[in-house]
Amino acid sequence: MRTLVLWDIDHTLVSIAGLSAEIYAAVFQEITGRPLERLAHMAGRTDRAIISETLGFHSLTPTEDVMTAFGDALAAAFADRADDLRRRGRILPGVEEALSALAARPEVVQSVLTGNMDSIASAKLTAFGLHRFVDLDIGAFGFDGVERPPLVGLARERAAEKYGGSFDPAHTVLIGDTPHDVLAGHRGGARVVAVATGASDEAALRAAGAELVLADLSDTDDVVRSVLGISAP
Repeated sequence: MRTLVLWDIDHTLVSIAGLSAEIYAAVFQEITGRPLERLAHMAGRTDRAIISETLGFHSLTPTEDVMTAFGDALAAAFADRADDLRRRGRILPGVEEALSALAARPEVVQSVLTGNMDSIASAKLTAFGLHRFVDLDIGAFGFDGVERPPLVGLARERAAEKYGGSFDPAHTVLIGDTPHDVLAGHRGGARVVAVATGASDEAALRAAGAELVLADLSDTDDVVRSVLGISAP
């Protein structure tokens, strides 16, 4: 049976040094005509949830029309700032090697499970050349739902439809850097490999219940073993 590997993006694969918050502020001003006073907490959450809560902080109703307009403007802003993504962002240690090693294994299918909208996820990965390792057709994204746990099942359904067969929880692995990722994996039906490359340290990720916690992705062999559930020799 194939293994479906679902990667979080921000602070798991790449870091873009606060650019997302800047773009959110600019888009909020564009859509509402008001300055942003408070941005919803972003780590481990979906764009749909972040936009909705941010609008609520400003006593604005997140109607579907407003959400769609906000999402479209976000996508356009990220596309316009592709150079800033490359200039201010970076790939995190070991990421390219880990993605490449897993992509070379025929029993592995890689995609993303991210709070980013699909176009923003693509922009971030493409900026650093990481898009070639993952199949974005089968991922789950930040406008697919408000909460992350249901996105795991959605990604599994999309993968099964494209590749045939099924991807059960034992053969679905979510890799992320926040307790939200751990919760999403466990509630959605996936094993979790957590990496302490974001704001949450190893102790917090273990406390959240991650099966495995890595300091980062720099040991490629360890990453592959962890993802595939292979014990070290």
